[in-house]
Amino acid sequence: MLDRETLDKIRRIRIRTRTILESGIIGAYHAVFKGRGMEFAEVREYAPGDDVRTIDWNVTARMGAPYVKKYVEERDITLLLLIDVSGSQSFGSQYILKRDYAAELSAVLAFSAVANQDRVGAVLFSDRIESYVAPARGSEHALRIVRDLLVYEPAGRGTDLVGALRFAHQVLRRRSIVAVISDFQALDYERPLGILRRRHDVVAIHLFDPRENEVPAAGLVALVDPETGERFVADTSNPQVRARLRAVTLDAAREVFRKTRVDALALSTGEPYVRPLSAFFKAREKRR
Repeated sequence: MLDRETLDKIRRIRIRTRTILESGIIGAYHAVFKGRGMEFAEVREYAPGDDVRTIDWNVTARMGAPYVKKYVEERDITLLLLIDVSGSQSFGSQYILKRDYAAELSAVLAFSAVANQDRVGAVLFSDRIESYVAPARGSEHALRIVRDLLVYEPAGRGTDLVGALRFAHQVLRRRSIVAVISDFQALDYERPLGILRRRHDVVAIHLFDPRENEVPAAGLVALVDPETGERFVADTSNPQVRARLRAVTLDAAREVFRKTRVDALALSTGEPYVRPLSAFFKAREKRR
């Protein structure tokens, strides 16, 4: 039984997601994630404006009038959401935690897939595989993924991104779309990310809190690692210290994406994701 707060969250996400989808995200998703090709559907009589290259000359000869071939996109696409639910996802210096931001974003992607008749599944991971929802179609299935994201209490606190990437490689038997939603505060994942990318269409959605991108000069600050519980003191008045703190969260991941040639989108939890996500889809479509 879900508590009232969780039900309210789900309702707000459904309303917000519906509005975002109506703004054109569904079309952008469809355009950037193409199906496996085009398959023949039927022939119909030629109409002004039809591409003459699609004329079926055999049917035209038999009917005594021009007929064209009609094709439909053969999609049969699977979207797998690989979602980080480690301890660092429970951080938020603004009005929203990274985990809640990831839930909203996952809802948009999941319902975009559903609207395009694609399958969608999800892997929730921390320092272990916390939950796996096998890909399927339908709004109820997408809603289950969102619900799991909001109510699931992870057993682990750390981040095993390598294990999550390998798990995705094992469960996906055919070429799919893999959206990795994480803050990428992990180590040694370059090789498994590159291996997954060679077989699948991988997109990295790199979430960060504004305080992780721009550490303020606040003097001596006691910090706690949310995944290990380790405590340490950092002198944030030192520009080099601030630069190192920022590099850990953003620059290192950006370099991994460059080396593996994985398309990546960095999103700040302090800003809405709709415009940058739409721009990312459009830019990716132009490159293809």
